[in-house]
Amino acid sequence: MQDEKVYNVLFLCTGNSARSILGESLLNLMGKGRFRAWSAGSHPAGRVNPFAIELLQKNGIATDNLRSKNWDEFSQPGAPEFDFVFTVCDNAAHEVCPVWPGQPMTAHWGIEDPAAVEGSDEEKRKAFVQAYNQLSRRISLFISLPLKSLDTLAIKEKVVAIGKLREQGE
Repeated sequence: MQDEKVYNVLFLCTGNSARSILGESLLNLMGKGRFRAWSAGSHPAGRVNPFAIELLQKNGIATDNLRSKNWDEFSQPGAPEFDFVFTVCDNAAHEVCPVWPGQPMTAHWGIEDPAAVEGSDEEKRKAFVQAYNQLSRRISLFISLPLKSLDTLAIKEKVVAIGKLREQGE
């Protein structure tokens, strides 16, 4: 029996402190070994947002190896070859990205920035939960795609469509 392909996925954002970190963590958990995820930013904040860490830990997701990093790290020789690259913030979607090894399929999965929310800690936590839930739904749809049986154009259409899903009430 042939081993199933493991798909490499990169989540991009500007600061790599919240949304892309949540995407990386969720896909590594939900993908159950079929997917390997990383995250990076064009202008990394240098630290993972404490509300992101708190939320991940509350949901039983390991945070020990998470760090805010520059996307240039993944354009260097020896970097993983990505099958998919998803931008999760509007700024990163419009920036000129490095050339990624492996010619990955790209899509924009815009999520409102929970780190930009001002107000009480509870309001900030609520924004992080909303981003987490939206990413969780999108990732669930993504990992359920029959990638081995779809052609490239069909996969591209589906991952783009996942990014255009809006939450009820928006």
